[in-house]
Amino acid sequence: MLRLGILVSGGGTNLQAIIDNIENGALSNTKITTVISNKEKAHALVRARQYNIDACCLSPKDYPDKESFDCALRDYFINKEVDLIVLAGYLVVLGERFVSAFPNKIINIHPSLIPSFCGAGYYGLRVHEAVLERGVKITGATVHFVDKGTDTGPIILQKAVEVLPTDTKEILQKRVMLEAEWVLLPKAIQLYGEGKIKVKDGKVYIS
Repeated sequence: MLRLGILVSGGGTNLQAIIDNIENGALSNTKITTVISNKEKAHALVRARQYNIDACCLSPKDYPDKESFDCALRDYFINKEVDLIVLAGYLVVLGERFVSAFPNKIINIHPSLIPSFCGAGYYGLRVHEAVLERGVKITGATVHFVDKGTDTGPIILQKAVEVLPTDTKEILQKRVMLEAEWVLLPKAIQLYGEGKIKVKDGKVYIS
């Protein structure tokens, strides 16, 4: 049984996609052990509790410094004995102390085709706004391992989504979620649980 720890900051739509795939059997032999948010009122915590999933808030503001927060978060997941940590719309940059404790055991979903529109400052609607400002015709989403950089870890899966002339950033965000994010994240988790993902020389190989 693959034991997941999920990190979220907002509404939890990607969390819901994982839950739905577990419920309908598409994501097998997988259990969400715990859901953590940096925001006490995040709707993602409500979603988790509706399914009797352990859920709580751990916020950087409740710790004297970032290192203390990273250590607390690290120890929390170690105590929960999670196998894979999933960033499902988590807007806190994780420190080196946390990341180094879980090598190739943390994955993130990013709403663009990395390396485009990623890195510092690119999150949420800002990503889709930048896509429209640049006038690109194809965007999408990426699932990648988390390393010490921002959106720089090995890429696991990507899926393209067409940008339409009538798109607003809100419309584009919803379509990227529906057509790419909610498809890719459960698929990546399933592949990980089946032991089909290998990392060599900074690249992912799927068997």
